[in-house]
Amino acid sequence: MTRAPRLLLSQSYYHIIARGNNRMTIFKSGDDFQYYLKLLDRFKKELPFDLYHYCIMPNHVHMLVRTQKGDNFSLFMKKINLAYFSHFKKTYGWMGHLWQDRFRSQPVGKDNYFIQCGKYIERNPMRAGLVDRPEQYIYSSYHFYTSGRKDNLITRDLFYNDLAKTEFERRERYQNLLIDEKIIESYKGEVWGSNSQRYNETRKIHYHLNDNLN
Repeated sequence: MTRAPRLLLSQSYYHIIARGNNRMTIFKSGDDFQYYLKLLDRFKKELPFDLYHYCIMPNHVHMLVRTQKGDNFSLFMKKINLAYFSHFKKTYGWMGHLWQDRFRSQPVGKDNYFIQCGKYIERNPMRAGLVDRPEQYIYSSYHFYTSGRKDNLITRDLFYNDLAKTEFERRERYQNLLIDEKIIESYKGEVWGSNSQRYNETRKIHYHLNDNLN
């Protein structure tokens, strides 16, 4: 079966997922997590984009991003996946595929649900049973928003400042931020966000797909 072409637009928002092949564990030690973060910092400087939220799980990676140039972001993902594969092969003597096919890029609407999407990503370790509370998991952006931990990878969420007037209040409100059922429902869909934003993003996708075919 012919694989459908990827549509990754410039100046657009995406939930990115890169999984280990057959859901295998690709981050086996703290050194592996730290090495991936260093690669993320290195290639992000080379091929810039905005990273609002992330969570690195043992067998996959989540990122909520805004592209600058769509082609550059695709190149970024290619470079980081290849570089991490080289590290994994050298460290563990791995033979075969490490990543599961190509990364997933799920469009995300730009509205008040955006910040909930980010927090939903950061709660993945809880849903997987790795921790009881999101603050117990160190390989995510959660600490940037709730404790002010310095993280040069992060561009502050578009709606974070709207949570409150002071930084202390923002951190507290972010900790208590509830995830709407709409976010949970659209998580596995083609577009992530409110009904109106999902509709708008779907129209934009169809427009650009049709334009590419003409």
